[in-house]
Amino acid sequence: MQLSGPSLAHIDRSSELYSNLSQAHLRIAAKDSGMWGAKAAAEAAIRLNWVDLPAHSLDTVQEIYAVIERFKGLHRVVLCGMGGSSLGPEVIARTFQKELFIFDSTDPNYAAHAIGDDLAKTLIVVSSKSGSTIETASQRALFESQLLALGLDPINHMIFVTDPGSPLDSDVRAQGFAVINADPNVGGRFSVLGAFGLVPCALAGVPIETVLQDAQNERTAFLNDPANLLDAAYLLTTQTRQYITFSDVASKVPGLSDWIEQLIAESTGKDSKGRLPIATESVEKIGGAFTVAYAKSEADLIVEGALGAHFIFWEWVTALLGVALHIDPFNQPNVTEAKEQTSACLTEWSNEVPTMQALCTEKSVEIFGDGQSLIDALATFIENVQDDGYIAIMAYLDRKDDAKISELRAILAQKSGRPTSFGWGPRFLHSTGQFHKGGQKNGSFLQITGETSTDYEIPGRDFTLRTLLFAQAIGDNRALSTRKYPLLRLHLQNRSAGIEQLIAAAKSL
Repeated sequence: MQLSGPSLAHIDRSSELYSNLSQAHLRIAAKDSGMWGAKAAAEAAIRLNWVDLPAHSLDTVQEIYAVIERFKGLHRVVLCGMGGSSLGPEVIARTFQKELFIFDSTDPNYAAHAIGDDLAKTLIVVSSKSGSTIETASQRALFESQLLALGLDPINHMIFVTDPGSPLDSDVRAQGFAVINADPNVGGRFSVLGAFGLVPCALAGVPIETVLQDAQNERTAFLNDPANLLDAAYLLTTQTRQYITFSDVASKVPGLSDWIEQLIAESTGKDSKGRLPIATESVEKIGGAFTVAYAKSEADLIVEGALGAHFIFWEWVTALLGVALHIDPFNQPNVTEAKEQTSACLTEWSNEVPTMQALCTEKSVEIFGDGQSLIDALATFIENVQDDGYIAIMAYLDRKDDAKISELRAILAQKSGRPTSFGWGPRFLHSTGQFHKGGQKNGSFLQITGETSTDYEIPGRDFTLRTLLFAQAIGDNRALSTRKYPLLRLHLQNRSAGIEQLIAAAKSL
C-alpha cells in the first residue's frame, strides 16, 4: 500500500500513542485476545482468525472451485446476504467487472429484480453465519418457492455458505444442498477474505486467488514494515473527532467505501464514541470531516493499493483503532435493538401493515414529523441538527429503480453544512445502524419509505415481504425515537414522483 496526502505531516512517531499502536500491531499479529480489555477478551478469542485468513483461504481455493464445478451452465448469480456477507462480494465483483446481483434488501420491488426472468439459468448463493438472519432466511424461502413453482429443483440452483455446525448448515446438508463452510472464528464484517467473500465471486468468474495473493502480499509487507499501517491508524485517531469521509472517486476499487463504512462504523460505534465513515461521491470536507481517497486527489489521506491489499489493510487499521479508542471492535451491542423492534411490529400487525396517519401530505409525499409542507419539514429537520452532529438518510426503497434518491445525500450535506450519510434500508441496519444507536449521540435521522408495486408471500412465515420491509423501517424508527433524536419520516405514495418532489424541495432550501 502507498500512503500520501497532506495529513502525513501531522504524524508524530515519537508519541506515546504511536508507540502503543506499534505494540498493539505486534499483539494483533500474535492473536492476543486481551488487546481490547478484559470484557472484550472472550469475544476476541473467537474472532481473530481474520488475521491470517489470506493464507488459510489460499489453501482452500481449489476446494471452492471443486464444489462450484457442479453449477456450470448457470450464468446468472444472485447473492442473498446482509452486511458482511454482501458488501465485500459486491466490491470484488465491481472491481473485476463481473456480474453478481446483490440481494440485500426486503423491498418487494427490488426482489422482483433479484428473481428476474430466467431462474432456469440462475444460481442463488445464500450466505449467513447461522441462517437466522430474518432477511436472508426470507430470501431463501422466497427463492425456493419461486424455483419450485417453475418445476425447478432448488438443489440444482442453490448453494449455501455458513458456519460449520450452524442450524443452517445442518438443515441444508440434510436436504442435499451444496454447502461451503466459512471459518467460524471470523466475524461477519472481517470475513471478506474467507468463504463469504470468495464463493459468490468465484461463481461470478472473479479470479479469487488474485485477491487473496494481493492480501497475503500486503500482510507480509506490513508485518515486515508496519509504518503505513501505523500511520493510517494514528491519523484516524488523532486527526478525526468523529467523521471520516471515504471516496471512491477515480479509484480502481469501486464500492470499497461502502465496505469500509460497515467495517469501521459497526466496529467502533459504541459506548457513545467511535468513528463514523461516510461514503461520498467526491472528496468532501463538509463539517470538518477528515477525507480519505484511494486515488490521487485533494483528500487528506490517499491510500493506494490492490483490492485484496485494501481489505487486510483496513481490517488491521480498524482493529488498531479499537485499541486507540478503547473500544471492542468485535461486538455490536445495539444491532439487536432494531431486530427486536421489527419482531414486535410483526407480532402487533399480524401481517397487515396498519394505516398510519401522516401529520401532513403534499402531493406524493406523506410527512411524519414537524412541518406544514415538505420544504418546511426539511428546513425544520436541518435546523435541529446539532452543531457537531450529522445527518443519516435511510431509504427503504429499491436501490436499482429508485437510485436517484441517493442524490439527496450531497444536497442535504451542502444545505446543512454537516456530514451526511446515505444508507439503503434495511442493509444499513447491518452497517451504520450500530453507530446510529451506539456512537456519539448527535445524529439526526431522515427515513424515506415508499409504496410498493408488488409483494411476495414468504413460505413458512405469516408475513409478506412488504410487511417485513415496513416492520424493519418502523422498528428502527421506534428504536431511534426512544433516544429523542431528531427524526423525520417521509413516505412516498408514488415513488418516482415522490423522489423528484423530494429532491426539488431539498434543492430549494
